[in-house]
Amino acid sequence: MERRKSEKKDNIVVRLVKDWPAQEIIELYEAGGWWDGSVPSGVKDIISGSFAFAVAVDERSGKAIGMGRVLSDGISDAYVQDVIVLPEYRKKSIGKRIIAELIDHCLAKKIAWISLIAESGTEKFYSGLGFRIMEGHTPMKYAEGLK
Repeated sequence: MERRKSEKKDNIVVRLVKDWPAQEIIELYEAGGWWDGSVPSGVKDIISGSFAFAVAVDERSGKAIGMGRVLSDGISDAYVQDVIVLPEYRKKSIGKRIIAELIDHCLAKKIAWISLIAESGTEKFYSGLGFRIMEGHTPMKYAEGLK
């Protein structure tokens, strides 16, 4: 799959950032249904602590309308997570451009083992971008969580 640097389409540009207004990122997480309405205090740390954090920006408003991030040690493996595009901007290839930017960053750093856990129903989207089901592997989550 040929990858190109993010190009501007319809006034939307994808950028890798180390900082972004927290409220805009919270709104994206909420649009994805990933927050329960409480404002997380560590949004700035989520952004700066990511190996790569991409925002899709509508340049007409300057606001983030999509995001995604990669967690990695910067040497071997990378994990894509938190990919979301605001509902009114979906079906315009913005999510694909976010993923492409994140993958390009990983490949530029010589990291080729890139994975993610897809939410049910998103498999077609990710398989169209080169991701495949890892046969013989089961995603698992620590059940105890914080108490």
